[in-house]
Amino acid sequence: MACNGANQPLLSGLATSTTQKTNGDAPKRRRLRRIRSAPLAEFCPTDINGDAALPRSESIFGRLHPSFKKVALFLTVYVGLGTICFYIIRNQIKGDKTNGILDAVYFCVVTMTTVGYGDLVPNSNLAKLLACAFVFTGMALIGLVLTKAADYLVEKQETLLVKAFHMHKKVGELEILKEIENNRVKYKFYTALILLVLLILSGTVFLYKVENLDLVDAFYCVCSTITTLGYGDKSFSTKGGRIFAVFWILAGTICLAQFFLYIAELNTENRQKALAKWVLTRRVTNVDLEAADLDDDGVVGAAEFVLFKLKEMGKICQEDISLIMEEFEVLDVDQSGTLSVSDIILAQSVETKRS
Repeated sequence: MACNGANQPLLSGLATSTTQKTNGDAPKRRRLRRIRSAPLAEFCPTDINGDAALPRSESIFGRLHPSFKKVALFLTVYVGLGTICFYIIRNQIKGDKTNGILDAVYFCVVTMTTVGYGDLVPNSNLAKLLACAFVFTGMALIGLVLTKAADYLVEKQETLLVKAFHMHKKVGELEILKEIENNRVKYKFYTALILLVLLILSGTVFLYKVENLDLVDAFYCVCSTITTLGYGDKSFSTKGGRIFAVFWILAGTICLAQFFLYIAELNTENRQKALAKWVLTRRVTNVDLEAADLDDDGVVGAAEFVLFKLKEMGKICQEDISLIMEEFEVLDVDQSGTLSVSDIILAQSVETKRS
């Protein structure tokens, strides 16, 4: 493969099988380099039109992550619409009431999170139908929160958590980023666990102090709430309690669900690491070399060996390789087996003519 100018190979320093010599015949060791041109994973090309620059907002809301803004908008619309609907039919809801608007918000949140204490229940066909509609849309919204905003908020705490673990050491930003990257799921799990413990403690103390429950009943109410069990024998019955519950129930139920999700991710990651360790430590056999020889030329290059090991680890499958090779063949207009700037320009011009 060509190694200079516009003919720089796609896997520079990896796919080439020749060695360079300098100052006599001393071989120069081949260096494996990262591809620096790959875009960030978070970049979404559909967010911009053409070559226009990304707009920047100076407002606090404008600096938020797009996923967080989307979820916040959906949540605001849901709670607002639910509050209006349940306030209008407040006389068709029976139970322990405090304030019309507050009860409507509280009933909306309890319905959305599927806690369903039973301290407020629909008492007419219209109220029951509205409750059915809001519980389904609420569950869908909770799913959106779990996949978007909750994960984003937990990730924001990772840097603080790493600094806390290494508070007696001088750790630079690069070291922190590397630590987070290598143990991302583990730190998410730790962060979710800490937040969950804090929410359980704050809810228990609040119920003990404000709702005048004893400690066992307060803890019992907290557990039945965040697990969405909601027996209904213990709940938030005062104005202050329901104001607190509107925010605490949302945070608690979502945090618990995220915690269990991270347990599953951590278990999966540990299994993947164990598989990767086994793949990298076992002996390579002749059968392995035959399987790694993608072009059937009798020898295995570095790129072929890397692909073979990635396939064994489950990081990539044969279908992925086939799709990538198809794209490579389309871009390799001159059929030289390498990609250059001229190949890319020719491929783009051909695609333009076809469209």
